Amino acid sequence: VVQLHIFSTAKKLITVLLILFSTCFKEMAELAEHGVFLPYNMQGLTDEQIEELKLKDEWAEKCVPSGGSVFKKDEIGRRNGHAPNEKMQQVIKKTIEEAKALISKKQVQANVCINMEMVKDALDQLRGAVMIVYPMGLPPHDPVRMEFEDKEDLSGTHAGLEVIEESEAQLWWAGKELKETKLLSDYVGRNEKTTIIVKIQKKGQGAPGREPLISHEEQKQMMLYYYRKQEELKKLEEDDDDSFLNAEWADNHALKRQFHGVKDIKWGPR
Repeated sequence: VVQLHIFSTAKKLITVLLILFSTCFKEMAELAEHGVFLPYNMQGLTDEQIEELKLKDEWAEKCVPSGGSVFKKDEIGRRNGHAPNEKMQQVIKKTIEEAKALISKKQVQANVCINMEMVKDALDQLRGAVMIVYPMGLPPHDPVRMEFEDKEDLSGTHAGLEVIEESEAQLWWAGKELKETKLLSDYVGRNEKTTIIVKIQKKGQGAPGREPLISHEEQKQMMLYYYRKQEELKKLEEDDDDSFLNAEWADNHALKRQFHGVKDIKWGPR
């Protein structure tokens, strides 16, 4: 039976995964699209402002992608716009997808347990792709390089809000906090094939929200099914409508009244 003290490793793993997903993948995609990070004093400035202030990116000539670059302006003004060529872009993008697959939650469905070695392998793959595309390396202020060197400061950013320190972390399952002093079997029994979904939460925030009973895709399919069913019922109701019985042609006594000459007689004052 596995003891919960190993969950301290799980907390570290989840923290690494959060940082990896929230920052590295996003920044590497931006690297492929718009080139390396501009110095902080040049970010957000227009070309005219940069020229007026006589600012120069010293790293632009050093950090040139393999095979040359293509200019694709970064509208946000964070990167220099000298993106890798199409072939080198595909190297980065393909590696991002492979790294995502390596630590994807789909691994659970394949009965593959994600561990720290797999996370390190994912990071090594990303690091290798960057070395292929940028053999001269990236600027020291580029978030991708800072991420690889574990130097990035996430304070004050949205990604920083998603990172939970190990000392502040709690693990929850089925609305219960998993105590490190207990055995895992105390919560889920001794069936080794049992799969559970554990969530991490900051201390003091209470239990996290429960997982929905059905997935978003299943919900869409159900709504589509009931909509079609409703339309079918409407059509059946229209087919069963007997309002036509009030029509003149449906009157069984119309022919008799016509022979008796009383067809157009109306009662009441004129």
